[in-house]
Amino acid sequence: MKIPIVSSLVIVVISLGSSVAVNAAGSKNTSGKSVVLPAPQVSIATHDAYFEHLKAHCGKAYQGKITVDNAKGGGFAGKKLIMHVRRCSERELQIPFHVGDDASRTWILTKTGSGISLKHDHRKADGSYDDSTMYGGHTLDGGWDRVQSFPADQYSKELFVKHGIPQSSGNTWQMFIYPDKFTYRMVREGREFRVDFDLTKAISPPAAPWGYSD
Repeated sequence: MKIPIVSSLVIVVISLGSSVAVNAAGSKNTSGKSVVLPAPQVSIATHDAYFEHLKAHCGKAYQGKITVDNAKGGGFAGKKLIMHVRRCSERELQIPFHVGDDASRTWILTKTGSGISLKHDHRKADGSYDDSTMYGGHTLDGGWDRVQSFPADQYSKELFVKHGIPQSSGNTWQMFIYPDKFTYRMVREGREFRVDFDLTKAISPPAAPWGYSD
């Protein structure tokens, strides 16, 4: 079998306890020393572009609708859904998600240096933290400038197990930002929930979410 020659990569073959490295020129390293492959590089430029696409809507609010929900009869059905890109900095975006009169939810997107973190800040009406709050995930790759995925992190998995919903440990959240539409999507095996917001029609921003002040 031919081994394809790939520029700048090192292919390691382990045989009988010794390592043989073949480089792009076809020479071998038989010193017995292991060769470490470089870690895949994450495109920070892609994350930055995605962040800026969202940040461009700072101060604006948009109405959305449920487009996928295979758990029929969920608590979102029939309620007015509004996202508000409320607070923006060079590192963080705060996006409250209002469900009817429920202002308990705020999505927080944060640049971390190695990608983007998504957290769900859940508050009670008095502003105190809900028992289930700050769950979310972190990007694992470069994604795309208009699409990013956030698989559940360890904190979230432990939180879900603690609250008796271990199935949520498999959650992946996705956010799409296109010129005419923003999408919030949650998916796991057997479950999908998606809300699409119309970015062509800005509406009057709602009041501050619970736990935040104007």
